[in-house]
Amino acid sequence: MSTDAPVSTVSFAPVLERKFAGRARPEASGRGDVPTISVDPASLHDVALFLRDDPSTRFDLLLDVASIDRSKLPAEQLPRDGKRFQASYILYSTRRNEHLRVKAAVPEARPSLPSLVDVWPAANWFEREAWDLMGIDFENHPNQKRLLTHNGFVGHALRKDYEAGQRWLCTEEDILQTDLASKTETAEDAFETMTLNFGPSHPATHGTLRAVFRLDGETIVAAEGECGYLHRCFEKMSESHTYSQVIPYTDRLNYCSPMINGNGYARAVEQMLGVEIPPRARAVRVILSEFSRIMDHLVCIAANLVDIGALTNFWFLFQAREEIYGLLEACCGARLTSSYARIGGLSNDVPENFVEWSRRLLVEVKKQVDEVDRLVSRNGIAMKRLRGTGLVTKENAIAWGFTGPCLRASGVPYDLRKDKPYDGYETYDFDIPVMNDGDNYSRYYVRMEEMRQSARIIEQGLSRLPSGPVNSDDYRVVLPPKEMVYNEMEGLIYHFKLVFEGIQVPAGEIYSSTEGANGELGYSIVSDGSGRPYRIKVRPPCFPLFAAFEKMVVGGMVSDAVATLGLLNIIAGELDR
Repeated sequence: MSTDAPVSTVSFAPVLERKFAGRARPEASGRGDVPTISVDPASLHDVALFLRDDPSTRFDLLLDVASIDRSKLPAEQLPRDGKRFQASYILYSTRRNEHLRVKAAVPEARPSLPSLVDVWPAANWFEREAWDLMGIDFENHPNQKRLLTHNGFVGHALRKDYEAGQRWLCTEEDILQTDLASKTETAEDAFETMTLNFGPSHPATHGTLRAVFRLDGETIVAAEGECGYLHRCFEKMSESHTYSQVIPYTDRLNYCSPMINGNGYARAVEQMLGVEIPPRARAVRVILSEFSRIMDHLVCIAANLVDIGALTNFWFLFQAREEIYGLLEACCGARLTSSYARIGGLSNDVPENFVEWSRRLLVEVKKQVDEVDRLVSRNGIAMKRLRGTGLVTKENAIAWGFTGPCLRASGVPYDLRKDKPYDGYETYDFDIPVMNDGDNYSRYYVRMEEMRQSARIIEQGLSRLPSGPVNSDDYRVVLPPKEMVYNEMEGLIYHFKLVFEGIQVPAGEIYSSTEGANGELGYSIVSDGSGRPYRIKVRPPCFPLFAAFEKMVVGGMVSDAVATLGLLNIIAGELDR
């Protein structure tokens, strides 16, 4: 395990110092982490405007807001400012290809920060989440109320002193918490309109999602989205488990492409440890991540085509998905929740016929994708349902925090595999599909082309799949082989300490991201130096997508909203966590 800790730097530090004179200060960032600045809460709004607009910064995309309760950190790690809570804003500049963390700390007595919704509209739901689960108040927020918990919930569940087993009764009144749902038909702004509940029990929502529409005839004149029906308690449970025990929970986030979740989490911890995984493990992670990306897009497109009346295509695409499941099961013994990644490598090597099986599978997948392409892409009905509906301009896609296929469908070619390559992606030859219309058809076709590009990556990975181990030989991170455990005292000690104490991750903080099937999948991890993570905040790709849904559907019809929701590809497991 490497002991040196190279730090990232803030390239615009001189400009920052001249403009804010100590109110915004660069901080040293640990191994693999993004550059960081610490901001005085009173200056947060001014600094945010500077970061968004100044030519030296141009951080136009807000990716996440990670809230942290610092009260249980070891004494030597407690901040000298004595403030209990911290909000970390994760930013990205689409013009400069840089990430940045902006930290602001607030006291326990009155944990309050200015809302940044007017700077980055994507902050709306991220700030609501931080208030709901951590109790940080955001002044002048346009709609600060419960988001992931119900109105009958008391307290803030992610605070360190909140009892994990606490339960609160959710009544019918607590569920109907949207402003639109609470209005009566006689309300002044509801004259001659009708309220329609869309979900959470509806075949076209494909999961526990809910939206309330205000209709004038069949036209949506107002909408409000609601989530929080499928709690995994991922972030709370992670605090009481070892780093390795968290891996199965990552599968339950986006269960349509679970391998990407596990690989991204393992990579984040490996970065904190300074551990390099063997070349064979890196190549296998890439290959199976791309198969998972294909599988995720297959589910998205197939289910959406059913929603708009094209059932036949569902069977073509789900057959290809079923074939991929067979390969994943041969690798790890599971179909849906794989738990295949390990910190330091993989749970085991791939089967002997992995290369031949994968190549045969690619032929079948490309055949089914091409068949659906011929049936749908120039089909008059499909084009009428998808073209011009669910429009999102390039500017709005950035402002609303879009990443992944939905951002690329609006003309922004941001893809971490190209812009911030990891696991050797820089050595693969592939293209990033981009379209400029920003409608449902663009989102459909970007995903169709991405499956072909994933196939290109897989073919290259198979052609040069190296031999060798799939796990690091650092036994402070990876369980030693049984022969060593049974015959050497050192092996027995390593095994005992890993099982009972967990991997000892150096104290520090990291934001690590990978390109998930729906966009940027980020893990903000805080370590206190023990074998359990002090805090894990997930940046789920579809969270800002669903937050924008209520804006995207206004002016369209209910049938358009069905097509739009399907091609945003909301996965409730990662939405609610």
